[in-house]
Amino acid sequence: MSSNFWQFVWLILIAFFFLAYLSVMFRIVVDLFRDEALGGLAKALWIIGLFVLPLLTALVYIVARGRGMAERQHAEERHYREAQEDYIREVAGSSPTDQIARAKHLLQDGTITEAEFAQLKARALGGASGTAAGAAA
Repeated sequence: MSSNFWQFVWLILIAFFFLAYLSVMFRIVVDLFRDEALGGLAKALWIIGLFVLPLLTALVYIVARGRGMAERQHAEERHYREAQEDYIREVAGSSPTDQIARAKHLLQDGTITEAEFAQLKARALGGASGTAAGAAA
């Protein structure tokens, strides 16, 4: 019975280290293709090294390029965060002042009539007062 327990513990440890190893390898491959400064030949050599001597190549890669690896990861996260914030701002809409200014610009260009401008202005102000009233309640 104790033999089965220790075999199970050993299996868990091996599975953990194997998943950690795969995680590191995937991280390295993703970083290789993310790096725009590294040429195609250098990328190919790193990939071949990962297949031929995987542990040694991974350790050398992490030591030699670990800082750049982290910087590229942070830059990508920053890019995604900025894109998400831009999307949220776009979806959230603009303020009533911006809406009225755009409508005024359309009126000056002759794209809309005075009545349409008044309607857009009323809608922008009505939406703002409705939002303010809803927030106050």
